[in-house]
Amino acid sequence: MSAPVLVFDSGIGGLTVLREARVLMPARRFVYVADDAGFPYGDWEERALAQRIVGLFGRLLERHRPQLVVIACNTASTIVLGDLRAAYPDTPFVGTVPAIKPAAERTRSGLVSVLGTPGTVARQYTRDLIASWAQKCHVRLVGSSRLAALAETYMRDGFVDEEAVRAEIAPCFVEKDGRRTDIVVLACTHYPFLVNRMRKTAPWPVDWIDPAEAIARRALSLLPGEREQQPDGGEDVAIFTSGRADAAARRLVRGFGLAVA
Repeated sequence: MSAPVLVFDSGIGGLTVLREARVLMPARRFVYVADDAGFPYGDWEERALAQRIVGLFGRLLERHRPQLVVIACNTASTIVLGDLRAAYPDTPFVGTVPAIKPAAERTRSGLVSVLGTPGTVARQYTRDLIASWAQKCHVRLVGSSRLAALAETYMRDGFVDEEAVRAEIAPCFVEKDGRRTDIVVLACTHYPFLVNRMRKTAPWPVDWIDPAEAIARRALSLLPGEREQQPDGGEDVAIFTSGRADAAARRLVRGFGLAVA
């Protein structure tokens, strides 16, 4: 049986990346790891979170022997990706970063917003991306402390408070010198699950950039010959680090074709 691709997130947000990866790598087995015992990552002190994730991967890599790991989480990528690569140099890691470069290339108004967790928008890494790729744009950084949890609730229960969504995205919309924000970068993999509610509650239409497809393409590029692979019959599995995922979470991952390990 071939080695799987391991997709890691703090919760269910990485399922957006898994969905795209499956399209590009239909023969590959996947292991999806939701670190629900540590969710939400925004509540953690950075070094403590880094130590937690590096330690957790020691066990995950030994158990599953993946050919490649996708860190489908902006917060984890910006904090711990370097530590993971240093600790486990034989395993390729693909991270998730805010899609600031494509936003800067697409915008017509020059007004772009980056919607992420407070930690992601506060990090120097994000500011360096802006300095490198979006110097000619006005970029507003918007840190939401609630949207990831709202997305988890929506995917589990099928309901979300639209007024809460409206309040969280409102700071993204800027009017300046007769121009308006025309692109919002979704800098958290949870957020695409709410994008239809965001469109509904937004004050005007914008282009919402979801990074999932670009992440999946990057993973594919590190697996030469992947498109010629034949399915090996192994099943895709989901692991919850708490070991006690509720019925709604289990139902959700089964809906994505994952067996709960």
